[in-house]
Amino acid sequence: MKVTLPRPGNPRAARRAALGLLGVAVLWELCARAFALPDYVLPRFTRILAAIVDQHALLLAAARMTVMEAVSGFLLGAGAGILLAIILTMLPRARGVMLPVATALNSVPVVAYAPLILLWFGMGPESKIVMVALAVGFTVFLHALAGLDRVDQRAVDLMRSFGADRAAILWRLRLPAAIPLTAAGMRVSTVRAMIVAIVTEMLGATGGLGWTIFQAVLQIDFVQVWSAIFVASAASLLFFGFVNLLEKRYIFWK
Repeated sequence: MKVTLPRPGNPRAARRAALGLLGVAVLWELCARAFALPDYVLPRFTRILAAIVDQHALLLAAARMTVMEAVSGFLLGAGAGILLAIILTMLPRARGVMLPVATALNSVPVVAYAPLILLWFGMGPESKIVMVALAVGFTVFLHALAGLDRVDQRAVDLMRSFGADRAAILWRLRLPAAIPLTAAGMRVSTVRAMIVAIVTEMLGATGGLGWTIFQAVLQIDFVQVWSAIFVASAASLLFFGFVNLLEKRYIFWK
């Protein structure tokens, strides 16, 4: 029997998105020119593109650092979140203690922890990776835990009647049921990872897109601010698109 996998991309949707972005760029340029807006309000789109071309080496180096921090923190946080969800599923008694603690920690904006993380881990990439891991870990943990709980209790009882233990039920029933929701949490967390990395860089760093934006603000160079924002948006979209592509390619049964 031949199984046909769905196509990972939609060319028509991609064309619509490209046309939408082009329309926004044209409208942006026309409004900036028609109203003679100063750079601190809204610089012309063409000026921003010219700044990206002129400063491409600086922006690419900054983007590499930010993406490295975001991806490293994403992988660390996603792994920790999935592992914690599995542990609490296997140990119901520990769940009653740990879940309220995790919920309380998640109720506080992650950026609020930034001063402490910067103090403990310094101004280098390590503090940004930890911050991203915290932000991603909470999101993936909650999605994974909800996915592990989505199994039909009758299926669990049936497997137990055949002598399956908790590990067998987890491997054969709970994990396959949890994969789609966990993947959705990871996909959503890609954007959050980039945001947290950039914001933490603005609070204290030696490089990265957030640091570039902060330095440009201090120098009152608003065109440079927008150029760094554009590069950050492009990197975030690529990160999101890559994870989304993997999800559609390998989790085709959801």
